Amino acid sequence: MTDSEMSLFDVMFNCRAMRRLSTREVPEDLLTRLVEAGNQAPSGSNTQGARWIIVRDAAQKAKLAELNRVAVEAYASASSGRADELPHQSAAKRERMLGAVLWQKDHLHEVPAIILACMDFGRPIDRAAMAGGGGSIWPGVQNLLLAARALGLGATPTTLALQDPSAVAGILDLPPSMGVFCLIPVGYPLGKFGPVTRKPVDEVLRFDRWS
Repeated sequence: MTDSEMSLFDVMFNCRAMRRLSTREVPEDLLTRLVEAGNQAPSGSNTQGARWIIVRDAAQKAKLAELNRVAVEAYASASSGRADELPHQSAAKRERMLGAVLWQKDHLHEVPAIILACMDFGRPIDRAAMAGGGGSIWPGVQNLLLAARALGLGATPTTLALQDPSAVAGILDLPPSMGVFCLIPVGYPLGKFGPVTRKPVDEVLRFDRWS
């Protein structure tokens, strides 16, 4: 099945995280389509405060990649508290995932584009605004990820690079009313797409009450 023949459910069930990306340029019209898809998502009270920044400039990418490097090295350290394995994910699979995260750390500055998903609150942001704004930006992020998969592009959101909001705001020249929720590297994948592995629905679903 080609990407153009995939149904919505095919896209959802095969939207694997792709961190290893080619340096091959992504046409601007495809990047714009991703943001158009994200822009179709709902927002609280229809405020439509989502804003998107596509970073292609090498110097800008390098600055964001440096923030990501610092955060990833802390995340990957032995003292981070990161679980070596989970009930639904073996140690070997966790190690492969970490390997992809580390690869991305070393190559983030080389990816064709980095998309920043932001919210403009129309007033100076604070912690409460950022905590409440997620419901109005994450649906758009998911739309963007599904659109990328449908177009044969790899895209995986990360928040590790955003742990110093003031540094991010300085790099992107953000107004005081705008905050960044995630960073999404976008490019043609070096690996192959395939089905995602998730817990069975009967483990995560109950009707009417949990117990």
